[in-house]
Amino acid sequence: MDGNGRWAKARGLPRHAGHQAGVNNIRPVLEGCVEFGVKVLTIYAFSTENWQRPVEEVSGLMRLLGLTIRQRLNELHQNGVQIRHSGRLSGINKELQKQILRA
Repeated sequence: MDGNGRWAKARGLPRHAGHQAGVNNIRPVLEGCVEFGVKVLTIYAFSTENWQRPVEEVSGLMRLLGLTIRQRLNELHQNGVQIRHSGRLSGINKELQKQILRA
């Protein structure tokens, strides 16, 4: 999911609009994976380098992740999709950590 901020900037949009567009693009990818029987999909969504971004941007990314999990989790599970986090959860607030682990 690299380049969402650059995508938004090229269109004269704020970076968070690019992040939202990136999230929106995951849905058709997941639908295609379900349709074609893809068993494992890795989505690289947040790296350790991202912690160096402005606090407001990191907070926005965390809010977007939490919101997306809350809005889509039941639908994902109904389609047999499970989310498995890989990496460190340190730095992420406890409530979002719980959401990620429940997903």
